Amino acid sequence: MREIALVYLDRSGGLQKFVHDCKKYNDSKQSCAVYRFIISINPSDIAELDATLGNYILHNPIQAAQIFQSVCFVAVKTLSLIEQLQTEAQISVLLKPTHLPPLPSYILSLAAFPFNYTSQRFYMSEGIAMAMGTVTKYTQGARFLCTEETCPFSEGFRYIRVHLPGATESATVRSDFVCSLCSSPLQEDMKFRVLSDKQIVEMIDAKVLNALKGYSGDQSHCRIQTFTVFLR
Repeated sequence: MREIALVYLDRSGGLQKFVHDCKKYNDSKQSCAVYRFIISINPSDIAELDATLGNYILHNPIQAAQIFQSVCFVAVKTLSLIEQLQTEAQISVLLKPTHLPPLPSYILSLAAFPFNYTSQRFYMSEGIAMAMGTVTKYTQGARFLCTEETCPFSEGFRYIRVHLPGATESATVRSDFVCSLCSSPLQEDMKFRVLSDKQIVEMIDAKVLNALKGYSGDQSHCRIQTFTVFLR
């Protein structure tokens, strides 16, 4: 699937954009804990190229991003795009679909049952923004070092924590991480913390408009409540 991902990036122009983004990182001459790349993908084009990869992207986007992460790392090393990059873990890839299949199973409606809380695939959701919070910072990536000075992992970029969709802040930055080699505590290198913006939005299903207009529908009882969306 890595070979197919590379072919798609080359044909879609994504590889050229990736090289351009790498140039901006390389020109800065500043070593980062995490180098973030947003890759636009067309699920239909990928499915025609390779159905397995297309389905993998639609239903396992986090794992599919790791495939593109490996491809991007090989490209960086092969073409010497970012001199400061040391490990594959320093590359963070966000897959951004241009659209999703126009099928009911890809539409997330919190007014319909049953709920599927375990799935981490892509969904489309439509609603009305009822309230918006202020833009705040969150930790997008961080570098940790082993506190044991004689340990090989007391330097370098062996331990990189990157925020994943759906994760809490404590999953990225905590004080109880330990070294997998010597079991010593890990300490964050604050100089390499990568911050980004997040905003919380309270939304409500668009069906609430029918209730406000006085439409009763077929159901005798109807309950609609807001849900929280994190924009990062």
